[in-house]
Amino acid sequence: MTSSGEQQGGAGRAGPWWWERRRGAALDLSLGAASAAECAFEGVGFAEQAGVPVGFGVLLGLAVGAVLVVRRRWPVTVVLLAIAITPAEMGFLLTVVGLYTLAAADVPRRITAVLASMALVGTLVVTYVRTSQDVSGGGSEFDQWFVPVVSLFMSVGMTAPPVLLGLYVGARRRLMESLQERADSLERELMLLADRAEERAEWARREERTRIAREMHDVVAHRVSLMVVHAAALQAVAAKDPTKAAKNAALVGDMGRQALTELREMLGVLRAGEPAPTGRPEVPEVAVVTAAVVEEGPSLEELEALVGQSRTAGMVVELEVHGEVRRYSRPVEQTAYRVVQEALTNVHKHAPGAKVRVRLAHRPEEVAMQVENGPSDAAVTSAGLPSGGNGLVGMRERVLGLGGVFVSGPTDAGGFRVSAVLPGAVRAAESG
Repeated sequence: MTSSGEQQGGAGRAGPWWWERRRGAALDLSLGAASAAECAFEGVGFAEQAGVPVGFGVLLGLAVGAVLVVRRRWPVTVVLLAIAITPAEMGFLLTVVGLYTLAAADVPRRITAVLASMALVGTLVVTYVRTSQDVSGGGSEFDQWFVPVVSLFMSVGMTAPPVLLGLYVGARRRLMESLQERADSLERELMLLADRAEERAEWARREERTRIAREMHDVVAHRVSLMVVHAAALQAVAAKDPTKAAKNAALVGDMGRQALTELREMLGVLRAGEPAPTGRPEVPEVAVVTAAVVEEGPSLEELEALVGQSRTAGMVVELEVHGEVRRYSRPVEQTAYRVVQEALTNVHKHAPGAKVRVRLAHRPEEVAMQVENGPSDAAVTSAGLPSGGNGLVGMRERVLGLGGVFVSGPTDAGGFRVSAVLPGAVRAAESG
């Protein structure tokens, strides 16, 4: 059996052998020397009573008393030895310190109770016999109760205090260890929470960068694509039809101004993440940017104007709206608008001259949109617009982010179809 300190392992141990600290080793060596000296002195009386050589009694006392040095390593052995030499009236210090160490160590309480009871009974019997011999027997009433009372008092006084003190010290040590473990556990949890918070913040920053990049793509790609288409038309008719060329030039200018306006608004959104003035609560940058992007975004009311811009650029676009028209929350309306906008931009890039049908359906629990174009008109020259390959990816991310469904792919007729369905449960309770 070992004490709690021994069971914690040798990590960080500064003392020799089984001691955790040098101070503990010095204390046990001092107690062992004192116990050996006591037992050696008491061994003289034992030798005289037992009729053995005095040297034998002294050597026996030295050997028995020195066992106290290993009290932390083998407390049960120390107590058993103390009980065994009780009839020889040796080892007072050995018994007291051994019982204290046993009670304070991580020894099963059953073993502690049994050994403490054995020590109590052994001390009681030896004390009773010794006191009976010392008290002159006269058969008086005083002698009849004095011996048992003195024997009981001495045996209890020798065993109970060290056991109770050891139980208190052991319980207190275990409580402190438990509190320390709990504090360490809380510290680890706090560090883990801090790491997770940092990971969530980094994830939020990545998401916000992706959102801003998507907004920039939607704002710039559509406007610039129309500008390039009109510029190509302007180049083709500049010499033949100056009036139409002037009209196309005006359209290019208007679209450029619109693109600059939207870019300026986007830059204003990015600046909205600056720290709040002193005395006001600071709003997280990600939350500010996200809220502003959503608030400043387009809505379904602008869908007719969006289609009109493509018609002005020469695209044949048919717009169909089904169901009762109603207003939705800003994220839903913005996403629906951006899906149609990006789909029209892709037609300008990849299928010039193709006919396009835009369908918008207001359903009880959802809003659906579909943009389908036929095959490209071979007679129409491509404007040579570059493609980054992020259009469909951005549309899918927007729709899935709101819990919707997104499908895109070629049609049997040789065209392309983009379909999206957004849940209407996030519909805003706004009046027109």
